[in-house]
Amino acid sequence: MLALYTTAGCHLCEQAEALLQQASGEKLLVWQSIEIAEQDELLERYGVRIPVLSDSASGDELGWPFSDQELIGFLDKRIV
Repeated sequence: MLALYTTAGCHLCEQAEALLQQASGEKLLVWQSIEIAEQDELLERYGVRIPVLSDSASGDELGWPFSDQELIGFLDKRIV
């Protein structure tokens, strides 16, 4: 499962989400946005790093800033 760690009012998070939607295109990609402000552990871990795209299966993370090409490379490794 892919997770995009984000928080309300984060314009960088909005940009990352738009890139993610664009990069997923016609691919069957399942991901969810996770609000870090709701959990102290997530806030401590990602507070100054968001947005971060994380793959729970591998533990790999793609932190901001990332280009559309970096995002596509990250996603291509996860789409079967």
